[in-house]
Amino acid sequence: MLRHTFVHLPWIGIKTERSLWQKGIHSWDFFQDEHGWTLTPFGPGKYEALRSRLEVCRERLCALDPAYFAGALAPQHLWRLFADFRQCAAFIDIETTGLGGPYDHITTAALYDGREVFYYIYGDNLDAFALDLRKYKILITYNGSCFDLPFIRNYFGLEVDHIHIDLRYLLRSLGYSGGLKLCEKSLGLDRAELNGVDGYFAVLLWREYKKSGNVKALETLLAYNMADTVNLETLMVQAFNMKVSETPFHELRIPLPWPPRIPFKPDAALIDELRQSCFGVF
Repeated sequence: MLRHTFVHLPWIGIKTERSLWQKGIHSWDFFQDEHGWTLTPFGPGKYEALRSRLEVCRERLCALDPAYFAGALAPQHLWRLFADFRQCAAFIDIETTGLGGPYDHITTAALYDGREVFYYIYGDNLDAFALDLRKYKILITYNGSCFDLPFIRNYFGLEVDHIHIDLRYLLRSLGYSGGLKLCEKSLGLDRAELNGVDGYFAVLLWREYKKSGNVKALETLLAYNMADTVNLETLMVQAFNMKVSETPFHELRIPLPWPPRIPFKPDAALIDELRQSCFGVF
């Protein structure tokens, strides 16, 4: 999609971009014609400046430099980076003891790069999460702008200046809202044994683990955390495809990913027990 994008260039907004598409100017390649300005709304001077800028764009794309484009794209257009820079992206999610009070901390975290899913546990390997984040140029979250990234910054003292695609806002622009689980349900994702488990329940699972040492509680929490994380890839692909469908480039839609194997299984009996003890219902 990026090669069909013009809104990152000077003098071009969304209306001008759509006008160019309607005229058959569908990709950067058009601007290789030095006389093409006669078919555009630009005079020869601006056209030549755009040609020069697009040469730089080609170089930065080949160099896998998404920051060059992110600096010129409005936040609502960052989804266009996904297909071209997918190998530089990580999907992340954290679970915590609370919403960010002075004594709250991360309990578990998960990171999925489309190839392998990694997990981190407080008191074990959580510091590795901060190190692993540095391996990626793009972070993809759900509501990470308001929760995950500020919490990570405060907890680790990290800059976390990655390019960030927040699926909460991307999906809302497509008509999907109400939280991650509702968006998943609306888009056909099923949590199976984890249906009904949410962020507050994740807090209860951690408390149970710390209180009783029940490894099943930790494994259920990790299964939940990792499901949150790997499902982000499917949501990102679905959102990308819906956005692409709003352009003339339907053929750029990409296949839904095959989810990775999550190494932990939720304990359904424990979930029912906690639900009964805390909420009085099954």
